Amino acid sequence: MKNVLTYACMILMLTSSFMVNAQLPSKEKQYLLDFNKSTHGEQWQNKWNLQEDPSTWYGVEIKDGHVTALKLYRNNLKGSIPDGISILSELKTLNLAFNTIDGELPEDIFLLATLTSLKLEMNKLKGSLPQDYSKMTNLEELSMFNNLLQGEIPNGIGDISNLKTLNLSSNYLEGSLPKSIEKLHKLERLELFGNKLAGAIEVDLGRLVNLKELILSYNQFQGDLPSSMATLSNLEFVQLQGNDFRSLNSLLRLQSSKLAVFDSDDEFLNMKFGANEANRTRLVDTKYEDTKRN
Repeated sequence: MKNVLTYACMILMLTSSFMVNAQLPSKEKQYLLDFNKSTHGEQWQNKWNLQEDPSTWYGVEIKDGHVTALKLYRNNLKGSIPDGISILSELKTLNLAFNTIDGELPEDIFLLATLTSLKLEMNKLKGSLPQDYSKMTNLEELSMFNNLLQGEIPNGIGDISNLKTLNLSSNYLEGSLPKSIEKLHKLERLELFGNKLAGAIEVDLGRLVNLKELILSYNQFQGDLPSSMATLSNLEFVQLQGNDFRSLNSLLRLQSSKLAVFDSDDEFLNMKFGANEANRTRLVDTKYEDTKRN
């Protein structure tokens, strides 16, 4: 009887697995095939055997008959991301970081309502960011540093209500910091290093109560730093150098006791917060290491 039950369980598991894979909608599979072709799949480091089931393809995760993750980090992807990605309606993770993908972002990539992590850093993406992010209420991580993105940071980015990480460093973004960013109450990391952002910061930074990292260095910001920044008690990494701030005096009242790195053009503040060569071990450009492959 025990052997019969064991055999029955094995059959059930195999059948369930087959059903999950068999139920992958043809439109989702076709998009994966289009994606493979558009990004030169024959040159990938880890190639797909297109004759096998999509569940066996490197970096593809399928659950309940739908693609839920596409993780092709550092896999020698070239070419562009084809339009139509929103057909992957259950996609939660899209990680195409550290490749050489070029072209513009597909218009429908920001219609993926289930997406929690979007990592496109260290590619050659160009064009501007979309205006509408109202569908992306589940997104927690948006990382597109070190690309060729231009234009302004859209005001609509403040609609990503669950966002914890926003990293747009090392692009060619310009204009002012959109005031809507102050709506991102769950934000922990705001990294905008090395763009062409300018003007006074009108954002009420004090509303970003969970902020741990604020990296605005090497832009063209001017005026006084918002006084509300002094109330941010969770700050650990602050980099403000390479701007044209008129005054950073509000930071004299900074309430955070967790600072590990503080860099600015104000030597008095650097000394006050202990910024020196010994603890400047995490400059923004050293954070682009491939330590996370989610």
